Amino acid sequence: MNKDYEIYPWQDKLWQNLNQGRQKMHHAFLMHGRAGIGKYDFALSFSQALLCRNRDDRGYACNECPSCRWFNDESHPDFRLISPEQETGAEEDASPAKKTKKKTQISVAQIRDLGDFLNLSSHQTSGLKIVLINPAEALNQASANALLKMLEEPAPGVIFILIAHQLQRLLPTITSRCRKVSMPVPDMQQALAWLGMKGVRNPEQQLAYLEGSPIKVLSEQAQFEQLSEVWKHLALGRKMEPQTAAPILIASSVETGVIAVQKWLYDIVTVKLGQQARYHLQHARALQALADKVNLGRVFDLQKKANELRKLAAHPLNHELQMESLLVEYTKAFQA
Repeated sequence: MNKDYEIYPWQDKLWQNLNQGRQKMHHAFLMHGRAGIGKYDFALSFSQALLCRNRDDRGYACNECPSCRWFNDESHPDFRLISPEQETGAEEDASPAKKTKKKTQISVAQIRDLGDFLNLSSHQTSGLKIVLINPAEALNQASANALLKMLEEPAPGVIFILIAHQLQRLLPTITSRCRKVSMPVPDMQQALAWLGMKGVRNPEQQLAYLEGSPIKVLSEQAQFEQLSEVWKHLALGRKMEPQTAAPILIASSVETGVIAVQKWLYDIVTVKLGQQARYHLQHARALQALADKVNLGRVFDLQKKANELRKLAAHPLNHELQMESLLVEYTKAFQA
């Protein structure tokens, strides 16, 4: 759990609205919206404030009372964070890469283990306990059904907070038992102002690439330096050398490299069809030059191959060879 979470400027109004309704607090909240807009940080701040013994006039946690110290130390006895676990291999001689595998699902055991927590008395006079589930899409069928039973018969003084990027992936029976909170998306002016305060250069270009998420822009500054090299190679079109470009593309991760290719191809097609580039505003001239020489049929085939490679990103393949093969096809998509 990250102690550096904050309420972002585009969330101020929502924070005020939720705090005005504290007297009629719902037993379950579903905070939903697209990725990268600060849902998790907001949920953590909201959780800490609910548990705080000395909130200020705006409803913010004091960060000084025993409850806040517990929360910031990640040891609050009345708070539980449920997210996909890390699965550790049993073999002691397993390689480091194989010892820990990131799980993508919240297990039914994790939800059932909440039973004792829900039945115990709160450690504070407020009697409040909070369960934060992030992301709710990680619930599988069994764990979702186990959670549903808890939502149907909520324990006194317990508040569930669910975070979801894709609301449609949740069971309708779960969403119907929660108070849905649509998380605000920052407009361009808010995003640029916030990134400017954080010292980010050329935020317009980076916001375009990361689809308007200022939080992703800030967290991926190092990646943008790498992407600058990637774009230089992709801009060469037919003249690009796949053997040189492939290791650069997968330097951060295979998925990052494939996404870079996918977005670049999308903009080539967009420009070819007479529209403005979506992701690479600063490379409009290079994209136009490539669009003038591109064979759209080959690009569509390339997009399919890129989709396949992205699905295989977690598999133990020779990713450099796979990326090199994709880039060879990329160079063939342009006329001499």
